[in-house]
Amino acid sequence: MARVHLILCAGLLSLAYDHVGRGLQAPPAATPAPQSNGSVIRFTKTVIDTEFRSEGAAVADVNHDGTLDILAGNVWYEAPSSTPRGLPARGPRSWRPHVIAPLQKFDRATEYSNSFLNYARDLNHDGWIDQLVLGFPGKAATWRENPRGGDGPWREHIISDTQGNESPAMGRLLAEGPPVLIYGVEDSLMAWFEARSPPTEPFRRHVISEPEAPGTHHFAHGLGVGDLNGDDRNDVVVTKGYWVAPADPRQGPWPFVAADLGPDCAQMAIYDVNGDDVSDVVTSSAHNIGVWWFEQQVRGGQRTFARHTIDDSFSQSHALATADINGDGLLDVVTGKRFWAHGPDGDVDANAPAVLHWFELRRRDGRVTWIRHDIDDDSGVGTQVVAADVDGDERIDVVVANKKGVFLFRQERGPTSAKGQR
Repeated sequence: MARVHLILCAGLLSLAYDHVGRGLQAPPAATPAPQSNGSVIRFTKTVIDTEFRSEGAAVADVNHDGTLDILAGNVWYEAPSSTPRGLPARGPRSWRPHVIAPLQKFDRATEYSNSFLNYARDLNHDGWIDQLVLGFPGKAATWRENPRGGDGPWREHIISDTQGNESPAMGRLLAEGPPVLIYGVEDSLMAWFEARSPPTEPFRRHVISEPEAPGTHHFAHGLGVGDLNGDDRNDVVVTKGYWVAPADPRQGPWPFVAADLGPDCAQMAIYDVNGDDVSDVVTSSAHNIGVWWFEQQVRGGQRTFARHTIDDSFSQSHALATADINGDGLLDVVTGKRFWAHGPDGDVDANAPAVLHWFELRRRDGRVTWIRHDIDDDSGVGTQVVAADVDGDERIDVVVANKKGVFLFRQERGPTSAKGQR
């Protein structure tokens, strides 16, 4: 198998290629999804890196060349050169790696990386995308300043000294302004973080909870942001309930509404699944088995949540994203298995194939069905999965980083009939 080795030598990144170090192209994955127009959705796998760099990734144009690059922990990968149409070239062309911070070697069986989730934003408003890194739970959250196209390590700044919950969220809480980070602090408080001016100082912390709040421990599981009660303001959701956003989100604490939203989980997506104009919750099991949606039911002013299983065929679905994969106007679900989340012996079916799936949402006469489509069986997810149009063809692609490496799955469409659906 092709390998890309990244070696930090005298401050420079050198590459040792073993056969392909250019992004290995694998055949399209199984179970393509037939569409009403006769085309079929399938995904083509590109192995960006086989080293364990990070368990999260972000996608953004780092170097101003008009194509989207991939950031994963201490490395960003420069997208292949553009075609005459302005789209990234397809095929086994190089995703050139660049050092963001000194490289580290992590043992897949016994260690974790220092990068659990990545986000990309221009934090200092200089016109260049910066990297936000949520590292090992309980450790500092940081951002790294893009050197405006230059090479070498990026300057690092502190967002907060600690961060809690294994699915720190980024969402919109302000009526005007960029998305913000939301997570627990001090194993006790839920808070969101607002960049100062300049953002090189630690971010301003806005506490929304009372002390000893659920979902705030550094190893807590399950966190989401969205309008759960229909007042056009985004609430903050954990497995034990949700904080109702006030008119001014800077004023805390927010009212907390207790609710049963299931066991420990990954990211919690809030949207209307069944078309009844009431928001529901979609999530997945971080270390056990299950992908679920929680149907919100409102009766007599009381809100309850009924749990429905989407899938129970694999374990450790520690990352989840939603996107309209097939362009039908409904949000589908992307998730998979986090390989060796607690090492080779730590979780249910720890050594089962590292699958990656998308679940197609269908509605009919008020009823919901989910159709599983297999993307891959040798990658899975980390603690984050990205569903975005990476190559500019107006189709959703998937990016993951985890203990198996860094991977891009490009969505392809063709006339071939599908097999193996379930």
